[in-house]
Amino acid sequence: MGNLYSQFQSLQLQRVSDGAIVPVLDLSALASTPSRVLVLVWPQLGDFDSVEYASWLKRERELLEARKIVVRAIAIGDREGGQRFCNYTDFPAENLFLDPIASIHQDLGLYPGLTLKLPGVSPVGNAWVNFLLMCAGIGSPGTLREVFRGYLGDRSAPQLIADEEVIHAKPLPPIKGRFFQTAGGSGFQRPFELATVRLKNMVEVLGHWQTYVPDVQWITQRGGTFLFDSEGTLIYEHRDRGILGFAENMSQPLDFLTTLD
Repeated sequence: MGNLYSQFQSLQLQRVSDGAIVPVLDLSALASTPSRVLVLVWPQLGDFDSVEYASWLKRERELLEARKIVVRAIAIGDREGGQRFCNYTDFPAENLFLDPIASIHQDLGLYPGLTLKLPGVSPVGNAWVNFLLMCAGIGSPGTLREVFRGYLGDRSAPQLIADEEVIHAKPLPPIKGRFFQTAGGSGFQRPFELATVRLKNMVEVLGHWQTYVPDVQWITQRGGTFLFDSEGTLIYEHRDRGILGFAENMSQPLDFLTTLD
């Protein structure tokens, strides 16, 4: 597979902020030398995993800055989808790059998801069949467990919705964060809290489906996380094995950063 950092260094993709085709790891414009580089290879822009990962990065922005970790993300999609994604998730558009045909995913050997080919079914139809099977946990280990965690709550995960925050997740009426206190308290992920966040994300994506997912054939493709030190040595990696499996510890997806010196 070769040196991973070299693969990323040689990669030139479209940057969402200005549409330019530039090196993904051109760090020369940074004011200070990063101590580490976190490269995230995401699935489709409209995938739950991409949206949730971006929200965790926003949540842990201070940790990333304190440890001088530079983040670069690569996702499947086009610039229109990338702009909407950044507006929705608050992910920096200058740090998001686009690979419309998942070439880097394939070069890295990331899990393509189920690839069943039913006779007489179009490639798009097969992609949907495989995706729905994965949503049911087939060829996607851990997916159902993670779905149930969203409904049952998780005392090892942080509270996701602030007490005064209002969540708009149709067809539900607006929900104030304080509502979830009645389901178990505060200071941790309460029952139905994560499921509500995911419903909100789903409403956003389905409402702009063609923007987020311009090419359905890549809908099953999974991603990966790669952390390099200042010399380009790989010090951590996670390769997604299924839908809603973008981290080793889904309760605290970025906890691998807290173990760094």
